[in-house]
Amino acid sequence: MSNQEQEVVKPKIGDYRRHLLVCTGPRCSADGASQALFDSLGDKFKAAGLNAGDLRVKRSRVSCFAACKGGPIVCVQPDGTWYYNVTPDNMDRIIDEHLCHGRRVEDLVFHQAGED
Repeated sequence: MSNQEQEVVKPKIGDYRRHLLVCTGPRCSADGASQALFDSLGDKFKAAGLNAGDLRVKRSRVSCFAACKGGPIVCVQPDGTWYYNVTPDNMDRIIDEHLCHGRRVEDLVFHQAGED
């Protein structure tokens, strides 16, 4: 069988409720703050019970959202909620209020998909 005829293996992924996208691009925040925020999420999700079960949150790094101010910037999907100034303390608020209880943290939202 040639390389062109090899079957492509269909990937698998665990179920999740929400997908958190973190911009780790260099223009979003200074001194690696966005990458540090992303790196902290594993422990934060585990502590909040978001690493498994019905509320499981998947996390991914994004290189650029083309919204290069006010970072770190985080987007919660499929909700379409965009947060700015996501400091460690603000991330704790987003985890508790939005990811665990389904309430946006309004003072940190800079865009909400589907709303003018």
